[in-house]
Amino acid sequence: MHPIKHFITITKHRHKVMLGCFRVGLIRQGLCHDLSKYGPTEFWQGARFYQGTRSPNAAARERYGYSTAWMHHKGRNKHHYEYWTDIPPGKHTYEAVPMPTRYLVESVMDRIAASKIYKGASYRPGDELAYLLHARESTMIHPETYEKLVWLLTLLRDRGEATTFRFIRRVVLKEVPFEAWQRSLDQLA
Repeated sequence: MHPIKHFITITKHRHKVMLGCFRVGLIRQGLCHDLSKYGPTEFWQGARFYQGTRSPNAAARERYGYSTAWMHHKGRNKHHYEYWTDIPPGKHTYEAVPMPTRYLVESVMDRIAASKIYKGASYRPGDELAYLLHARESTMIHPETYEKLVWLLTLLRDRGEATTFRFIRRVVLKEVPFEAWQRSLDQLA
C-alpha cells in the first residue's frame, strides 16, 4: 500500500496534462482532468497496486481479472475512448462512436503525460504511438478516432511537441476536416 507515492504520481500526471491542455487552449479540461482519481473508488485501488512504472490498473487486472478503479474512471472521463460507446438506432449492441475533438485532444495530452511519468528519463516522443500500436486498441475505438489519434501521435514522434501543439491549437481545435490536416500542416510549416 503506497498512498503517498500514488498521490504524487497521479498529481504529477494531472499537472502534465493540465500544462499540455493549457498550451493548446483547453483550460477547463486541463483543470478538471482526472479528478476522479482522487475519489475513494479509484484512489485506494491505485494506492494498493502502485508500482510507479505502470498503471496500477494493470496490476489489479492481473490479480482479479478486472480493475474496479478503471471501470469507474473510464465511465466518468470523456478523454478515454472507452467512454464513447453507445447503441446506434436499429442495432442491439454497443459500438464505438467518434470522440468529439476536444476530448481527442485531451486524450493526446493524457497519453503524453502518462508516457513521461512512467518512462521517466527514458521518455522519447513516439513512445505514445508505440504504446497505442502495441496495445491493439484499434478494435475497440471508432476507426475515425483511431486514425486521428495515430496521425497526431505520428506528428508528435516526427515533429515534436511544439509543432504538434501548435497544429492542434491552429487546426484540430478549429475543427478543420481531417482530410485537410496534411495540407494544413504543410501550410503551417
